[in-house]
Amino acid sequence: MKKIYSFFVFFVFFQTLISHTLFAQRQLSTRSDKAEKAYYRGSDCYNMKELKCAEEEFRKAVKADERFSEAWIVLGEVLADQEKYNQALEAFQSAIKLGRTYYPEVLYFMGTLELKLGEYEKAKNHFNEFLATNPTSPRRTAMAQRQLADCEFAIQAIKNPVPFNPINLGPEINSEYSEYFPCLTVDDQMMLFTRRIPSKEIPGREQEDFYVSRKIEGKWSKAESIGAPINTRYNEGAPTLSPDGSYLIFTACAAQGDYGAGREGYGSCDLFLSRKMGNNWSEPRNIGFPVNTSKWETQPSFSSDGRTLYFVRGYTDSRGYYNQDIYVTQLQDDGSWNEPTPLPDYINSPGNEESVFIHPDGQTLYFSSDGWPGMGGKDIYMCRKQVDGTWSAPVNLGYPINTANDENSLVVSGDGRFGFFASDRQGGYGKLDLYYFEIPESKRPKPLTYLKGTVFDASDGHKLGARFELIDLATGQTVVSSTSDPVDGTFLVALPAGSTYALNVSHPSYLFYSDHFDLQGNFTALNPFLKDVPLQPVSVGQEVVLKNVFFDTDSYQLLPESKTELDRLAKLLLDNPGMCIEIAGHTDSQGGEAHNLELSLNRAKAVFDYLTSKGIPSERLTYKGYGKNRPIDTNETPEGRANNRRTEFKVTRI
Repeated sequence: MKKIYSFFVFFVFFQTLISHTLFAQRQLSTRSDKAEKAYYRGSDCYNMKELKCAEEEFRKAVKADERFSEAWIVLGEVLADQEKYNQALEAFQSAIKLGRTYYPEVLYFMGTLELKLGEYEKAKNHFNEFLATNPTSPRRTAMAQRQLADCEFAIQAIKNPVPFNPINLGPEINSEYSEYFPCLTVDDQMMLFTRRIPSKEIPGREQEDFYVSRKIEGKWSKAESIGAPINTRYNEGAPTLSPDGSYLIFTACAAQGDYGAGREGYGSCDLFLSRKMGNNWSEPRNIGFPVNTSKWETQPSFSSDGRTLYFVRGYTDSRGYYNQDIYVTQLQDDGSWNEPTPLPDYINSPGNEESVFIHPDGQTLYFSSDGWPGMGGKDIYMCRKQVDGTWSAPVNLGYPINTANDENSLVVSGDGRFGFFASDRQGGYGKLDLYYFEIPESKRPKPLTYLKGTVFDASDGHKLGARFELIDLATGQTVVSSTSDPVDGTFLVALPAGSTYALNVSHPSYLFYSDHFDLQGNFTALNPFLKDVPLQPVSVGQEVVLKNVFFDTDSYQLLPESKTELDRLAKLLLDNPGMCIEIAGHTDSQGGEAHNLELSLNRAKAVFDYLTSKGIPSERLTYKGYGKNRPIDTNETPEGRANNRRTEFKVTRI
């Protein structure tokens, strides 16, 4: 993506330089009245931010006196502010050639411009020369040292390039306008992105709307506006989808200038949430405090667990400097978000972070930053979450994925093979276009497997929007917590491959459903592991096998991984205070009958004891051991015997 150089950075510095040095009482280097008058006229234009006027006057000044170093310096600044970088370098070079040493900062700005243009060796030399002058500004010194590190990194990265062959996504996605900030569903079958289009209400203005494309037989369909109530006459941008595409979180700003007030918010820009119900989207709502504040919240990324949200917050620090950092927040059981916390300072740099993206594996984070050694501008980095929950140090994706320009707006496909990003490189259809490229092996996320299903009423088949959780039985961690579509009952989740998971599904007025299974093998987005979920209405006589209640062999001590399931049962009983149940223990046919009866009874009592410890009155519970007398499968195979070794409950009264 093309770098839009910060007018503010140059302007503030040179305004300080001009007001305290060049325009102060100090004698100028010219003896030409004509040059001096043009210089002060240019200064007035520059103070008014009238850059074209300023350029004309400063050019008159140096034409009248070619040795007028101050005029050359400020002309270079004015040219840089107009993105005429090569001309700006020539102006700065003219000032340096005059031999004046009053303004060593010119060396710094020459290095900055050369770094922006990818002239790393030249930039390196000028930063070293600047630092050798022992600059008095600690901030300027730190910035020069940081950009010098960029030069060193870039020189080595160019010597060791990574594979990179970006391919335009074509006219179905791209248009004559700018397309950027893409996001994907986990099965890579739907893409949503931002398009900047001409305003229909204010001539000469542009506005941002969301467009959607779906993959049909391996090809992207013609992108269409997502429509109301998401798109409005205001700006909508920087979206993220939940992995199954059922939730959309995006950025909208309260202050919209000539457009009016915009959506109601807490500050300049806030995050909003909408839910997909069948083919329609709900009215977006502000996700509220403490995520949204008086600061600038934007560029969200929703994790595949359905509970973790990463986003970028912009703020002014105590020194008056503007910063952007990555924050993370968790969705609580009551539907609120907890207090967001910034990622560690070895991820959030002294510079600015943006374009955060958490891959559906829940462990690989991609983001852009200009605060770590890179190619200049903003580079794309990745880091991984470790087993203990900490993050690894960021790794630069390398050259030529990263260049001297700004790179951002990256998302990675569910299978980890492809990255999607925005660029204004030559050969596109309009301004910014969306491209894709193959991610180098070492920078890919972990392999995923996919689970897809439908939740429905077991009695009549109608579809249900139910809450489901998937727990990694090895770690006890909830890896997904979400809901099925309230209209068609479907859900689609991505999970790290090769693990054993417990599934819990619940809905008011229904008995919850539980199961566990190994997701071994290659279940792809197009060929997922299928698991339909029938829910039984609460009624007397209904039985539910507690498939995620576990004991050691020949033991009645509950294992820790049973807690989630039994807590779910306790909640069902608390939500239905008139319900009474019988807890039943069962064994396979191995062992003596008396021993099996005692073991099954003790296992049922262990569940009884756990439930009473959670506040369930004992008079609502009974327990019984049936031993091997009520098999539900054959005892001739290991799988059948495992099914017969079970704990279940039966509704006895409502």
